[in-house]
Amino acid sequence: MTFPFPDLKKISKRKWLYGILYIHMVSKIEISHRTIIFTLILLASIWFIWQIKDILLLLFIAFIIMSGLRPTVDALEKRRVPRFLAAILMYIIVFGIIGISIGSIVPSLVIQTTHLTQDFPKFVERILPYWNLNIGSLSQQIAPLGENIVKVTVNIFSNIITTVTILVFAFYFILERKQTETVLAGFMGEASANKIMTVVQNIEYRLGTWIQAQLILMLTIGVLTYIGFLLLRIDFALPLAILAGLFEIVPNIGPIISAIPAIIVGLAMSPVSALSVVLLFFIVHQAENNLIVPFVMKKSVGLSPLVTIIALMIGGKLAGIAGAVLAVPVVLVIQEIIASYTKPS
Repeated sequence: MTFPFPDLKKISKRKWLYGILYIHMVSKIEISHRTIIFTLILLASIWFIWQIKDILLLLFIAFIIMSGLRPTVDALEKRRVPRFLAAILMYIIVFGIIGISIGSIVPSLVIQTTHLTQDFPKFVERILPYWNLNIGSLSQQIAPLGENIVKVTVNIFSNIITTVTILVFAFYFILERKQTETVLAGFMGEASANKIMTVVQNIEYRLGTWIQAQLILMLTIGVLTYIGFLLLRIDFALPLAILAGLFEIVPNIGPIISAIPAIIVGLAMSPVSALSVVLLFFIVHQAENNLIVPFVMKKSVGLSPLVTIIALMIGGKLAGIAGAVLAVPVVLVIQEIIASYTKPS
């Protein structure tokens, strides 16, 4: 038995349109209650995470610090040092080194700034004919800067409070790290807890290697800058090189911040020295972004140079300095999470 098939050429475009509209009218789309509930829960979760994003950022930074300090704390605990005292000892060592480094820099900068202040009028008189500076207009532009002192002070105290909060979180993460698996097993069962803890351990290991890579970068930039200062015969080369190494933790803007004191010291010596310092930091900055950072991250963390550069650019674009600093750790976490789901069981 055969059915007659209509000749499509004899059917007008209007009839085709009516047919399509009819199909849409008679078709019925059903959405289950489960789908609606899941969608609402998902939207509520996204909204909640967005509301507490600042807290999550602090916890993530504390988790990174914990990942870097925990192996040493575990090693001290195996040698019968209480975990609480081991964590405090690590804090004292790490931040004591940072404090001593900064303390060695400040007196030198104060001396050089004083010399620059005393010689600044003579320096302005020498460059005034070339720059065509108007001292009156310059003073009018600088005067309003005093109004921002209150804002700067508030930001400094806010950053201090934030830093202390992160350190407290990291300290408790170190102390409670061994209880994490037990807590997870109580919530979701031993099998699921073991799977999650495997991912967490892999993330901790990758973040620990990232911290090691950062220390290598800081040491490399400090040594290169120190050699450059010695070749240029810049005063207080060692403290300024230490400052450059410490600010290496901040991508892109770190070399700029560390260059300011060095330029001040160079100005106190001569304009040529200041220009040489600017050129030195430009060369080091270019080498850092295009050679040193990608190579070290490839060897230590396992990320390709292209991925590292793209991650730094995206992080800086989305969240500024903090985004650039945390770009590589975020990529490492995402990489481990995706690997855990794609790995065959």
